Amino acid sequence: MKLRGVLLAAGATFGAILLLAAADAPAPVVKRIPAEEARQGVASDGRFAYAVDNSRLAKYRIADGKRVAQWQGDPAIFPHINSCVVVASELVCALSNYPAVPHAGSAEFFDAKTLRHRRSHSFGLTDGSLTVLDWHGGYWWAVFVHYDGKGGVPGKDHTQSRLVKMDAGFRALGAWTFPAEALARMAPYAASGASWTQDGKLAVSGHDRPEIYLLSLPEAGSVLKLEAVLPIETGGQAIAWDPAARGKLWSISRGQRQLVLSDFAAALGR
Repeated sequence: MKLRGVLLAAGATFGAILLLAAADAPAPVVKRIPAEEARQGVASDGRFAYAVDNSRLAKYRIADGKRVAQWQGDPAIFPHINSCVVVASELVCALSNYPAVPHAGSAEFFDAKTLRHRRSHSFGLTDGSLTVLDWHGGYWWAVFVHYDGKGGVPGKDHTQSRLVKMDAGFRALGAWTFPAEALARMAPYAASGASWTQDGKLAVSGHDRPEIYLLSLPEAGSVLKLEAVLPIETGGQAIAWDPAARGKLWSISRGQRQLVLSDFAAALGR
C-alpha cells in the first residue's frame, strides 16, 4: 500500500511526525448528511448510514439523506452506545457503562432494516471500557480503553488500552496494545473508533483530534504498528469505511450534527 498523508519511515522522530501532520491537508469531504443523532459515531452498509448516539440510533439513506428508521432505548439500560458495525442483516453495537466504574460492556444486536433490538451478548465486567466492535476476516475485533480522567479507574490510564481479537462466540484469541505515538496523540482519552480496510489495515480515531491512525498487526510482539497519521476534517469518535466506495471513510461532526464521508483514496494511493 502506498501511503501519502503522514508517513512513518524507520527512524522518524515523534517531533517530525507532528510537523508533518500540521502541514498536511485533510482528506476531501465528498458528502454530508445532517443527522441530529450524530454524537458518538456512524456505521454504513453502502446504501445507508447509521447515526449513533448514547441511547438512540437512526438510519439514513445515503442517496438523498432521508431518515428511514430510528430507535430510542432506555438510557438506564443503554447508557452509552459507542460505535456500531453492519454485519449481514444486523447492526452490531458496542455498549459501555461510561462514565461508571468498574467498566462493564456488551454487544447489542439490532435489525439493520428496522433498527429493532434483537438480542444482547454481555461481557460483564471488562478490563477497560468497550468502545469498538468490528467484524473482519471471520473474527470480532474489540477495543477496550482506559481514560486518564472521567470514566477512568485508579491505577490505569489511556496507555493500557488494547485491541482484542475474538472468535464468533466472543472468546478472546489474542490482544495488542496501541503504539506510543498514537496513544500520545489520543491522550487523555484513547481509541473511540476503529474500522478495518479491505486490505487489512486498521483505521483508528481518537476522541476529538482531527486525524486517523492507520495501524497494522505486527509480525511479532504485542504492539500494533503505526503506518501513517492521516488528517481528516472531523474530530474523533466512531468511524466506518463505506463498503460500496473503496477508500471512503464515514465519520461524524458532533458540532454540526452531520455524518461526513471523506475520500482517502489519494492518501492511500488507490
